[in-house]
Amino acid sequence: MIAVTIERAPAECWLTDMDGVLVHEEKALPGAAEFLERLVAKQRRFLVLTNNSIFTPRDLAARLARTGLHVPEEAIWTSALATADFLRTQLPGGSAFVIGEAGLTTALHEVGYVMTDTDPDYVVLGETRTYSFEAITRAIRLVGRGARFIATNPDVTGPSPEGPLPATGSVAAMITRATGAEPYFVGKPNPMMFRSAMNRIDAHSESTIMIGDRMDTDVVAGIEAGLETVLVLSGSTAASDVARFPFRPGRILDSIADVIDLI
Repeated sequence: MIAVTIERAPAECWLTDMDGVLVHEEKALPGAAEFLERLVAKQRRFLVLTNNSIFTPRDLAARLARTGLHVPEEAIWTSALATADFLRTQLPGGSAFVIGEAGLTTALHEVGYVMTDTDPDYVVLGETRTYSFEAITRAIRLVGRGARFIATNPDVTGPSPEGPLPATGSVAAMITRATGAEPYFVGKPNPMMFRSAMNRIDAHSESTIMIGDRMDTDVVAGIEAGLETVLVLSGSTAASDVARFPFRPGRILDSIADVIDLI
């Protein structure tokens, strides 16, 4: 374990990644249930974060419940919600041509956005299992005509039982090559996703801890948002990988089970 070297206020709020920290391949990781129970028992404010924009918080709460983890939907923050929150602050009541699924379209509807393919203010790209060549072509033409280009997250691949699938970052690269327009990615590693999450639970950086399994998304975004960071070695980043990065997490722990005593 690497001890934190900066004096900070006691943690009042917690942000935690979902896949690789709490669950893996539809199974709860050891200690995840006890971690969530401790947060509730100690009355700590918390959010579970994910870059996955396919599902609504209700869908994800149901998925977690099937693994034995009980997280209310209001305690789940997705890149789709962060994207909708960002657009609400940038252009209230705007319009968007959306490539994505219910998690993204629902979030945009809830902040008052209109979905249209006629002169939208934005082209918004999210995750979907069925990317349509026709929809991508339409997005390219709309961006070429001046629609601003937003994407939920930069992940280039996503997991599936058969192997990696092309994800938002890959399709965004296609649109960029065709138009010359770079998207603004709202999800991790953009610290904006953490800041919007903190606003949701009235958290402050000096008393909030971020737990993640990836140095290149969770940890770097947490550091840039001014949070204390914990890297758990139950997901993407191995202990041997940490030295490759020019930044360090506050703590490195084996799993979420080792975080429970910090609450």
